[in-house]
Amino acid sequence: MNNVFFELCVENLDAGRAALAAGADRIELCSGLERGGLTPGQELLTADLQSLNLPVYVLIRPRSGNFCFSPDEFSLMRRQIGEAREAGAKGIAVGVLLENRRIDVERTRALVELARPLAVTFHRAFDETPDLFEALEDVIRTGADSLLTSGGAQDVLSGASLIGALRQRARDRIHVIAGGGLRLESLVEVVRRSGVYSLHGSLTRRNGVHSSHANGQQLEADVREAIRLLRTEYRAATA
Repeated sequence: MNNVFFELCVENLDAGRAALAAGADRIELCSGLERGGLTPGQELLTADLQSLNLPVYVLIRPRSGNFCFSPDEFSLMRRQIGEAREAGAKGIAVGVLLENRRIDVERTRALVELARPLAVTFHRAFDETPDLFEALEDVIRTGADSLLTSGGAQDVLSGASLIGALRQRARDRIHVIAGGGLRLESLVEVVRRSGVYSLHGSLTRRNGVHSSHANGQQLEADVREAIRLLRTEYRAATA
C-alpha cells in the first residue's frame, strides 16, 4: 500500500475517468449516493470497467437503511458479488450487522470468502456499531483487507481523533481508510487530527453537492487538489 492513498466514490464512468486523470489510486463504484450508496445497476456494472485502467471496487449494498439483511437480501448480495467479479472489478465494499448492530462476523466472512480473489473493504456499516474497538477486532476476524470509517461520527472531521485511535489499535492487521462526509476544505485538518493518510470520499462541496456530480474538469481539479494536499501533509509529517 502506498504511503498516501485516495479513493474517489463515483456513480458513473465519466467520474471514474476524471479520477484516473487526477491521479486517484482507485474508485468505489456505487449508485444512490444521496441514500448513503447502493450497489450500482446492471447497466453500469456491464460497462467495461477495465477500460478505466484504475482499480474499481464495487459497493455491495442492496438497499438503504440498516445493515441487518434478510436471507433473500443476503442471497442477492452473493449474486451481486459474482456480477462485480464478472464485470472486472478488483474489489468490493461490503458489511453485515446483527440485529444488535454488532458485526455479523459469520455472514460477512462468508461474503469475503465468496469474493476472493477480489479484495474486500468493510464499509461504514462499521460506524453503526455500539463499540468501535470491539467492532474493529470483529472486522479483522472477517478477513477483510480494509476498513472504511468516519470514527463513528457523522463525518470524518468530527471523528478524526477516533479514526487515529482505531488505526493505532489496528497496527498492520488491516488497512484503515478515513471516509464519510469528506470535504476538500477540511481535508488537511482531518489528516492532522487522525494521522491517517488513506482517504475515501466523493468530496462534498460547500453547497452540499458531491464533487462527483460536477463536470469532469471540476471533479478532476478537486481530486487533484485533494491528492496534492494529502501528499503535502505526509511529506511534512515525515520530514
